[in-house]
Amino acid sequence: MSLPVTGTAAKAGTAPREIDTLIIGSGFAGLGAAIKLSQAGKKNFVVLERGSDVGGTWRDNTYPGAACDVPSHLYSYSFALNPDWTRSFSRQPEIQRYIESVSRKYNVLDKHVFNCDVQSARWDADRARWMVETSQGSFVAKFVVSAIGALCEPSLPDIKGIEGFEGEIFHSAQWNHDYDLTGKRVAVIGTGASAIQIVPQLAAKAEQLDVYQRTAPWILPRADREYTAAERFAFKHLPGFQKLSRLGIYLMRETQVVGLAKAPVFMKPLQLTAQIHLRRQIKDPVLRRKVTPNFQIGCKRMLISNNYYPALAQSNVDLVTDGVAEVTATGIVDRTGRTREVDAIVVATGFHVTDSPTFAGIFGKDGRSAAEVFERSGQQGYKGSAIANFPNMFFLVGPNTGLGHTSMVYMIESQLNYVVDALDVVERNDIGTIEVRKDVQDAYNRDLQEKLSHSVWNNGGCASWYLDKHGNNTTLWPGFTFEFRGITRTFDLEAYDSVNVADLPAATIGTPATSPDSDDEKVTVQ
Repeated sequence: MSLPVTGTAAKAGTAPREIDTLIIGSGFAGLGAAIKLSQAGKKNFVVLERGSDVGGTWRDNTYPGAACDVPSHLYSYSFALNPDWTRSFSRQPEIQRYIESVSRKYNVLDKHVFNCDVQSARWDADRARWMVETSQGSFVAKFVVSAIGALCEPSLPDIKGIEGFEGEIFHSAQWNHDYDLTGKRVAVIGTGASAIQIVPQLAAKAEQLDVYQRTAPWILPRADREYTAAERFAFKHLPGFQKLSRLGIYLMRETQVVGLAKAPVFMKPLQLTAQIHLRRQIKDPVLRRKVTPNFQIGCKRMLISNNYYPALAQSNVDLVTDGVAEVTATGIVDRTGRTREVDAIVVATGFHVTDSPTFAGIFGKDGRSAAEVFERSGQQGYKGSAIANFPNMFFLVGPNTGLGHTSMVYMIESQLNYVVDALDVVERNDIGTIEVRKDVQDAYNRDLQEKLSHSVWNNGGCASWYLDKHGNNTTLWPGFTFEFRGITRTFDLEAYDSVNVADLPAATIGTPATSPDSDDEKVTVQ
């Protein structure tokens, strides 16, 4: 069956396609970028997506129990509120349907090239353009917007013998729905955000479930429920009701910033809530000790669940805290030497965040890849949106834009304001290239790390994926989200080195850009 793919993919044997702006990825960030560029009247852009549809992590993570831990009304675009949410915390299928509906509503699917894997992006200083190689041909772009996302590259554990396991094995983000786990002996490695949603689902069907825990997470009650018919009517027909509900959720979530980023002492009420939740749900003192964290709440990602603890207490579930020494052909050996035979292993060990392999394929003006730049100095950027050495490139969900308390969509929309305004400034002033100044970036990051030094993430007594190998927190934003919205409201050209078009090498002047809107650029991938 052929799958229609629209956009500007280069046909085999043809010259690279010239465009103004190339967007990589079509999750919340990339799709939002496409919509905002279109609304700003910018037509010469294309979105390259390695999957077969929009959605990003919500398209890929289809494991049993997949759901969001941010309330539904806040986990959506402010310009595309969804009055049809069925419950307070949406599940994966409903979120994916929402993203798909937004892509259709704003008519940007014809700007997408699906099943298109970006293999490399190199800055060509002579042409002042990005040369992008993909599985569907070559592109030449004036600007590149990386919307790859932080949760797109599964992190696989480095465990002795795991490649020789003869049973079924897959990552939570690459779920094998063709393999029936009913009545099987199953092991889940990991107890993070995905695992606590998966474990209750598997506990209900597996003959035996072994859950391998390295670090016990703090878990809060999940205030999830279905919306009543009256509420859904009000969301849809009562003017301002949904916006007011969204504002209330936003403000309530922002109060957590005080404890997370400013004064960790204020996390004590949340920790007490989590402790009461644990005591109510687990009566066995031995199991309770195993699942009680030894660090301050908030230091690692706070999780929410009403059914994880009860699942661990089931007779067919064992929580293993002795670590994994190796995997044999038929089972797992813990560090005490005990072997547990299993039919299937579910790897729920998260994603490459501070060390994403995608960085190895992006090469800046000095020829170094983003991975090499980050290897030397850590993952640093400016306003999470630009990185020195990478001219005419913007990063959505870039360094220090992550959150521990609220919706990333809010941060994404803030960055989109910044990027669209930057492109407007470039166009109005006939600018050829922009690159954030290294001294500005360094000063910005010194300020970030100073603020983070007072946070629970740096002082809560844990090691987490928030920190890179240099010990710096390069993942999270150290303040209120409205503060980030404020610094990204407009583009600050003075923070950048810029070169006017007239001052660029002659080879770049007058380079034709092929519009992505002509009919002969529609392609079909078999």
